[in-house]
Amino acid sequence: MPSLTHDGPDGAVAVLDLGDTENRFHPDLLASVNDLLDQVSTGDGPRALVTTATGKFFCNGLDLDWMWTAGQRAADNLAEVHALFARLLALPMVTVAAIGGHAFAAGAMLTLAHDLRVMRADRGFWCLPEADLGLPFSPGMSALITARLGPARAHEAMVTAHRYGGRDARAAGIVDDTADDTADAHRAVRDRAVALAARHAAKAGPALGTIKTTLHAAVLAALRDVEAVPA
Repeated sequence: MPSLTHDGPDGAVAVLDLGDTENRFHPDLLASVNDLLDQVSTGDGPRALVTTATGKFFCNGLDLDWMWTAGQRAADNLAEVHALFARLLALPMVTVAAIGGHAFAAGAMLTLAHDLRVMRADRGFWCLPEADLGLPFSPGMSALITARLGPARAHEAMVTAHRYGGRDARAAGIVDDTADDTADAHRAVRDRAVALAARHAAKAGPALGTIKTTLHAAVLAALRDVEAVPA
């Protein structure tokens, strides 16, 4: 299950660890993540957030096996995923995704809801496989991907379901930095992300929240449009 620790100068960087499984979006995981974000959001002073994971996967997207049998709860779960993307996108502090394992589908979108991204260079893929799976993107998801990647790169990622390794993702502008091969790659990615987040911790506060909310206004509106979320 997700956990929260602190790192960086004076513990200003909150490190949200999604866990060491596939970390798929299930109501239990979403509730835990939101509870931890409530803790991150309290207090004053320098703050920043790093989201990471410790297993083979950063996040493998929606818990489809559960959703196929969940009835109306599946639609509610998808709406909560959209709400999480919106919450991170507008969080009044700098956020960094530390991608030490695979980020697929909604897991890849989760990384795009962060301000910055650091990815392992030697292993792991960032991918939007929906075209291969026969699953459409919701309007909110499409808005998030296009806004963060730009139309040309979003078209490539969404239509071809291309799998980007760390170096390819950096060359494509999907991630901002990579951590080189090391005996402890997860730690290297995490440390690089924490250092990046710490440099921006002093920016946290209402002004940054307003900047991000205004900057992402159209995407936030699309993500929060519950009626547009597929039932």
